[in-house]
Amino acid sequence: MGRIRVGTCSWTDKALVSSGWYPKGWRDAEGRLRHYATQFSVAEVDSTYYGLPSTRNSLLWSERTPAGFRFDVKAFSLLTGHPTRPEALPADLRPALARRGSGVDPGLLDEVWERYSAALEPLRASGRLGTLVFQFPRRLVPGRPAVEFLRRCRERAAGWPMAVEFRHPGWWRADHIDATTALLTELDAAAVAVDMVQTLPDSVPPVIRVTNKDLALVRFHGRNSAWGTGTKEERFRHGYTPEELSEWAPRVREMAERAQEVHVLFNNCCGDAAVRAAQAMRQLLGLS
Repeated sequence: MGRIRVGTCSWTDKALVSSGWYPKGWRDAEGRLRHYATQFSVAEVDSTYYGLPSTRNSLLWSERTPAGFRFDVKAFSLLTGHPTRPEALPADLRPALARRGSGVDPGLLDEVWERYSAALEPLRASGRLGTLVFQFPRRLVPGRPAVEFLRRCRERAAGWPMAVEFRHPGWWRADHIDATTALLTELDAAAVAVDMVQTLPDSVPPVIRVTNKDLALVRFHGRNSAWGTGTKEERFRHGYTPEELSEWAPRVREMAERAQEVHVLFNNCCGDAAVRAAQAMRQLLGLS
């Protein structure tokens, strides 16, 4: 049985900080992470989706967490094909983004990857890097162009742990599950299972496939029907019930039978809903 780690998709979210979950005296940047690491053994870094990480932060995250703690780090938006503002890039790279026309220059992507990965190297060297989470946009639909794009992403990130989350439901529909599983297995990338509302046209089904022997990953996005149209707070506002969490307990255990580690991360970041759900899931799984 692999080790199961439970945590949240951010420890710095403004709604969490203002909820009162952090004790008095532990609400500065250092205190928040040190306190979080006493409660959970894994956290997701989502700020790296919006801007490139820094070496300094990687060093601080390593210093402020105990040995054995894990960070799952989201890939920068440009690397996954998402719209990216020029301001999100270092000043010297912005002209190249402005000149992209109908596509992004592969040379720019290579340079962005080099800076992204170099900044995370201290985290990897300290043994605290769990995986890089490549969350692809809904417009990445199953087909040859998408497969080629995924292969290029994997080649760029060769030697690094990689997890893939698809936002287009077609990847995990019944007629495509086997092909998606085979592709991610070939790429040595962990398939990200998701929990989300299932009543929308673009709802991704909660399919579980272990495609990497080292790691399996589940991200809980909440079950709010405003997922596709609402504000960030509306999309992620959801308090998981014991019954909803119980649906996943046997699935998580099944994943742990096939992977050395399973990371269970809650993204229902509204107030302290994510940490409460994570704590409840730990109890359900019998984790100390």
